[in-house]
Amino acid sequence: MTERSEIRSGPGRPRDPHLDEQVLRATQELLVEQGFQATTIQGVARRAGVVATSIYRRWPNRIHLVEDAIFALDTGVVPQPTGDLDADLLTWTRLFFAAATHPAARSGIPGLLSAYHDDEQSYRRLRERGEDLARVALRATIDAAIESGRVAPGRDPDLLFEFLRGATLLRALTRGDEDGERFCRQTAAALVTLATHHESSL
Repeated sequence: MTERSEIRSGPGRPRDPHLDEQVLRATQELLVEQGFQATTIQGVARRAGVVATSIYRRWPNRIHLVEDAIFALDTGVVPQPTGDLDADLLTWTRLFFAAATHPAARSGIPGLLSAYHDDEQSYRRLRERGEDLARVALRATIDAAIESGRVAPGRDPDLLFEFLRGATLLRALTRGDEDGERFCRQTAAALVTLATHHESSL
């Protein structure tokens, strides 16, 4: 797609989603091939076959572009409760691990964290972006386990979410997908223990 095919932004005129997708895909490719620092607006424009002004009309800088490119990897599909807590939490762990180990995410996330080090508002947006849907769905999994008697009432799904996110992200950034299935099974087992333990046992 070239600049000519772009639907220009303006009053009452929507952005062209096809051009957006092309730019985001080019950003992901450059993150994988050249790394965060080398993924520039000019480089993305060349890869996407558009002019840089097309990108600047959509994203104020490369940081916001990289952020959108990484979160475009998220399909928005979340697991639904099956009634089997062990299987459900393993599914959740595999989902988080797969997202964190995507090559574009492994390249882009450390750069974003560094760029947002002194920008608390942007850092919070990065940390929380895309969380809401996952938190609600994970809560539904725990609620189903509470109804079945597997999990005691009052268990905090947010604690499980933070454990799951932190464990999978750190592992992905430090070791990639090395021995991934074993890691997912061990992490899911730890989540089950965390979800089902009695407070007095800790």
